Amino acid sequence: MFVSPLLAIGLAPLLASAAPSWSVGPTTDYATKAGNKICNVLNYDGVADNSTDIGPAISSAWDDCKSDGVVYIPSGDYALESWVTLSGGKSTAIRMDGTIYRTGSDGGNMIFIEHTSDFELFSSNSEGAVQGFGYEFHKDGSLSGPRILRLYEVTDFSVHDLILVDAPAFHFSLDTCSNGEVYNMAIRGGDSGGLDGIDVWSDEMWIHDVEVTNKDECVTVKSPSKSILVENIYCNWSGGCAMGSLSTDVDISDITYRNIYTWSSNQMYMIKSNGGSGTVSGLVLENFIGYGNAYSLDIDQAWSSMSMTDGDGVQLENITISNWKGTEADGAQRGPIKVNCASGAPCKDITIKDFEMWTEEGDYQTYICNSAYGSGACLQDGDDYTEYSTTVTVTSVPTGYSAATMAGDLSTAFGTDSVIPIPTIPTSFYPGATPYSVLAVQASSSA
Repeated sequence: MFVSPLLAIGLAPLLASAAPSWSVGPTTDYATKAGNKICNVLNYDGVADNSTDIGPAISSAWDDCKSDGVVYIPSGDYALESWVTLSGGKSTAIRMDGTIYRTGSDGGNMIFIEHTSDFELFSSNSEGAVQGFGYEFHKDGSLSGPRILRLYEVTDFSVHDLILVDAPAFHFSLDTCSNGEVYNMAIRGGDSGGLDGIDVWSDEMWIHDVEVTNKDECVTVKSPSKSILVENIYCNWSGGCAMGSLSTDVDISDITYRNIYTWSSNQMYMIKSNGGSGTVSGLVLENFIGYGNAYSLDIDQAWSSMSMTDGDGVQLENITISNWKGTEADGAQRGPIKVNCASGAPCKDITIKDFEMWTEEGDYQTYICNSAYGSGACLQDGDDYTEYSTTVTVTSVPTGYSAATMAGDLSTAFGTDSVIPIPTIPTSFYPGATPYSVLAVQASSSA
């Protein structure tokens, strides 16, 4: 069997020194899988005519290549009317170089991959895309359509060089997965809540070099999760990154967000809950740049958009926020620091340092801290952990708040009543940071 240069080099990322300490990604390289067997959907009655349902062809190709093989979707335009559930894969890959357009109207998940290990989902030309045409639901005020992509109990995997556009509901969910890497992606959704970019509740994950446009979560961690590194993220007119919503029996630990750029979004980072129980510990939020966002740092354990849940509050502890720069939209109305902790579960061991942000409107900004203990900003030191409330008014402009912007910053959001165009994957996701992996198409051309 002929093996192209792309297959010969595989698509292993060009790692930098800040990669996570745990293992991520497939355990078998792509070239080995492709050398065993390739199942081209065109040989399973698939047709690139943007009319014939490609769902049955993908399912049939998966059945033949889900062990030690590759499902191949060549360049072209495909219709997806019936959703696909791909289960039980081992040492397999899906190479999606074409564009899939949603034509079905069911809820659920357009592409659902479960109980699979040693897996790779990618586009070798960095142009593979799924167009969800979510506006057809949203223009009528409906969020009842499907998610685009969901992985459940998938281990030792990577998803990269894909474009997800205009999901009727969430774009990409990582549910109870482990040892996974997600990178070199562009996600573009409508200007509405309920259209999350990437949601993850999993262990030992590395999510990096991703752009998200929507008006809900950019990249969010939910419970239960541990050992997750999120970095080089471009929230470009989005809801912003977050943790939660957190409810009862929360179990989240060792989460790092690093190199996060947020433009004209709801917030730079939010932890949201209302009541509840359990613990969040070992959270690091470092190297954040933001401009024109409604909120910046927003820890809110009385989040009004969430119904009250049983419990005295989620215990937040050992959280470090460092090196934040840029501007918020209106610092008097919504100051850049809000740490509103539950009186029944005061925050412990919070550190805020090198935090230099300023307001775009007016000449002062506020910091709000409630029942939050640690050092920096309006936090209270000590270990009595009693309830308190304080607001600090800041009138002096920080000397180091200025930071670089991104060339791709959008001038307006995408609406909810017309087609959202398919973008290209950017080659930069945070000012001054080189992506950890070149795009697959660049790797192919240089091989």
